[in-house]
Amino acid sequence: MSRKRASMRKIKEVLRLASFPQMSDRQIARGANVPKTTVRDYLQRAREAGITWIEAAAMDEATLERLLFPSCDEPRTKKPGPDWQYIHTEFRRPHVTLQLLWEEYRSTQCDGYSYSQFCELYRLYTRTLDLSMRQTHAPGEKLFVDYSGTLIPVIDPHTGEERMAEVFVAVFGASNYAYAEATWTQRLPDWIGAHTRAMQYLGGVPAAIVPDNLKSGVKDPLYYDPEINPTYQQWAEYYSVAILPARSRKPKDKAKVEAGVQFVQRWIIAALRNRQFFSLSELNTAMLELLDRLNSRPFRKMEGTRASLFAAMDRPALRPLPTQPYEYAEWKKVRVNIDYHVEFDEHYYSVPYRLTRQIVHVRATAHTVEILHGGTRIAVHPRSDHKHRHTTITAHMPEAHRAQVEWTPGRLQAWGRKAGADVAALFTAIMEKKQHPEQGYRSCLGIMRLEKKVGPDRLNAACKRALAIGSPSYRSVRTILENNQDEHPLPVGPTPLRIIRHENVRGAGYYRNESSDENAQMEEPHAATSHA
Repeated sequence: MSRKRASMRKIKEVLRLASFPQMSDRQIARGANVPKTTVRDYLQRAREAGITWIEAAAMDEATLERLLFPSCDEPRTKKPGPDWQYIHTEFRRPHVTLQLLWEEYRSTQCDGYSYSQFCELYRLYTRTLDLSMRQTHAPGEKLFVDYSGTLIPVIDPHTGEERMAEVFVAVFGASNYAYAEATWTQRLPDWIGAHTRAMQYLGGVPAAIVPDNLKSGVKDPLYYDPEINPTYQQWAEYYSVAILPARSRKPKDKAKVEAGVQFVQRWIIAALRNRQFFSLSELNTAMLELLDRLNSRPFRKMEGTRASLFAAMDRPALRPLPTQPYEYAEWKKVRVNIDYHVEFDEHYYSVPYRLTRQIVHVRATAHTVEILHGGTRIAVHPRSDHKHRHTTITAHMPEAHRAQVEWTPGRLQAWGRKAGADVAALFTAIMEKKQHPEQGYRSCLGIMRLEKKVGPDRLNAACKRALAIGSPSYRSVRTILENNQDEHPLPVGPTPLRIIRHENVRGAGYYRNESSDENAQMEEPHAATSHA
């Protein structure tokens, strides 16, 4: 085998390996067993001659050698080439194809490259760009999001303690336009809030969001069917955007945001390393200034900036924002208790009684609490901050319970006046004694039932005695009636205290050594006891 034939085979092997997009010059050199500089020389000659691997494979060695290595008296002619940066930018615009761009190119260069040569040379051009630039993303299609992993300290102005803030990053696939902000945590409220503010900053909604498999966004990163967090899914439905989680162990799926994170770390986080911040808002104000500067930095290997590409490509493709920003909601799966109420944030909200013991979902915003069963909303309440209280809708109650709820303080007092003035006065005293009037309804209803047994006269006498002895309660009235004390005259003057003598009960002498102020403070409960 001659040396020339061996050399031409090497050239063909270099051109064949270069036809694979993922092959670098170093890998081609290793595969063809030639120096890397030789690989570059062969590929440069092929570009100048307008020869692709498909064309070279069909040529005989003599023809290929003549085209790649013309003699000195046969100067090589270089066809007029297109502006590859312009081609690369236009190709990323919606509905633009290489066929269309080639036809536009040939309309001005009649002796230009053929379509196959044009495509091959464009592929070689994209290999000279950064990885993040070589990826092809349709304008407005994908927004990649993640946390940077680098924390920024924020000083508490009152205690001087440092609290570390996370940095949320979002990057557009087409223009590399970036957004960044600081949040206290990576938990769901901060995750959703950062997304919402990112949409406001961008001024529109992309077609899809590509998050990493953060627990706040993706509950189960199953390869074929990832499970999205319900609140995150609802946020996506509100903005009509798709959630496409990056696949596990597939770094190319999130290469765009990792490059964006690196830019944010270098040009924002590193730039703030010597500054002190005393609030999260102060930190975000500083980050926003540097973010605008980052998006305005010129590209190294192509003209323009992230901001100019965003304005030309991504912004026109974004869908409009909703009228109001998304309001964050918390979700909780609960079982309905036997009293047909569900607990959320230590408050109890009613649901239709037929759902007792059923599993429902609670969705709570800052102002409302919704309860859903089987995807259907079955109840909505205003959110309450009162702990251990109940919010009940009458329609949710069984008929027997509704009859009880329909008793109001006015209705009870009206009934009491029909039975007698002393009964009405006792009802008033019972409800005033309780923290909430409803807590006295049961006692009043019990006293009303006693009338059926003893009649209105005895009931009035018993109520009058209960008021006189300072014990307005159902139990006192029942005891008076059971012992026939309503038939005895009422005691004259205040009821004397019953003195209890026991070795564990402290006498008055225990307090004589205390200061006068302390004695005065200790006497107040005794005075209240004697009143009782």
